[in-house]
Amino acid sequence: MKYHDVLRYLYGLVDYEKRRIERYSPREFKLERVATLLERLGSPHQSYPTLHIAGTKGKGSVSAMLANMALAAGQRTGLYTSPHLHTYRERIQIDRQPIPRAAMAELVEEMQPIVETVEGLTTFEVTTALAFLWFARQNVDLAVMEVGLGGRLDATNVITPEVSIITSLSLDHTYLLGDTLADIAYEKGGIIKPGVPLVTAPQKPEAMEVLERIANERGAPLTVVGEDWIWESAGRSYTGQQMVIRHPAGPSDYEGTYELSLIGDFQLENATVAVAAAAVLAARDHTWVSPAALRAGLQTVVWPGRMEILNQHPPVVVDCAHNLYSAQVLANSLRIWFPDISWVLIYGASTDKDIAGMLNALLPMSSHVIVTRSYHPRAAAPYELADLCADLGHGAEIAINPSRALEQASRRLEPGWGIIATGSIFLVADIREAWAKHADLDIPMGDWVDEPWD
Repeated sequence: MKYHDVLRYLYGLVDYEKRRIERYSPREFKLERVATLLERLGSPHQSYPTLHIAGTKGKGSVSAMLANMALAAGQRTGLYTSPHLHTYRERIQIDRQPIPRAAMAELVEEMQPIVETVEGLTTFEVTTALAFLWFARQNVDLAVMEVGLGGRLDATNVITPEVSIITSLSLDHTYLLGDTLADIAYEKGGIIKPGVPLVTAPQKPEAMEVLERIANERGAPLTVVGEDWIWESAGRSYTGQQMVIRHPAGPSDYEGTYELSLIGDFQLENATVAVAAAAVLAARDHTWVSPAALRAGLQTVVWPGRMEILNQHPPVVVDCAHNLYSAQVLANSLRIWFPDISWVLIYGASTDKDIAGMLNALLPMSSHVIVTRSYHPRAAAPYELADLCADLGHGAEIAINPSRALEQASRRLEPGWGIIATGSIFLVADIREAWAKHADLDIPMGDWVDEPWD
């Protein structure tokens, strides 16, 4: 098989990322399928220690931070995340390098006869097994595994990790996971394992009550960021920020000042979650965890598309905010970090999202709006987005694609103005690619732009 044959094969399986899932239940998401496949592959997921990260907002950032901490300590580190920005290979990384095309093709070809013995396997399930197998073959010291959807029934939930981590919870995928925070917390809390420590970000009482109950029932020691670990901002710039992390219960080697390469106040919470998880990992005799490794990991972590500045003057910013809460956080962060900027908003979203809610959060800070659609099959039509903007009392210009939207936005710029593109990870990917092709700024994307969604 060649690399593009592999992509056609994977996309030819049941792909819930490209079509709407009708229900989130054991009927559609069967962990037994994944367990059977992994057993027939030799149980590669049991060959190395893992960290397991679920959440609504911040799970990708926390995963990247933890993986970079381990890498800074000299650990050979696997990182599994989804979805991807520019190439499918981003989902499976070792030491920040995507799985090579040839290796991915070879492993999928090896797996295919075994995959065909397990009925109903999905694209995500096979990709998860591929990641486990690649990490085992490459003898990683640690694998950081991000949940794809929910937690309880997610394909990654076959592991018994060293630490379970749940980042900030908010309403998303409500038609699947439930329309209350308690419902969401129940699904995310499905990753909590008996006796395995749990680290959670600050949660609203409705969600925290559920997580505390599950942790207590399963004998999982609980660390709550915002109580057991706290943080405060110590300085901001366009290239990063400084923070102070403290452990109120008593002295800790991991307290102190940290430099963080990612911007946005929300990343301070994510960084504290990562530090708290690393401290728990150290208490479980992982001797590689050191204050120096944690500081180096946060100072050099890269996680594109999350309040990422593509250009400083004028500011061009992209962010993968894709639900109401994340849109609210983004709007607040833009006010803090760019207090004197008027924004041209480039917006596009998937049809299954709370589009009206996100626009309600973003339109008040937008001086001009351009709606468009990514190349993803679930992207909402621009005319529908424009109609929603009109219903909310704000006019919107239509662009036929993200590249054209970026061109139209650049023509709207005036002194003191900037561009913010948000609404989905797919839109952000398209804007980054368009910017890399047309702007003078050299964005470090390497060979990652290697296939379009279509």
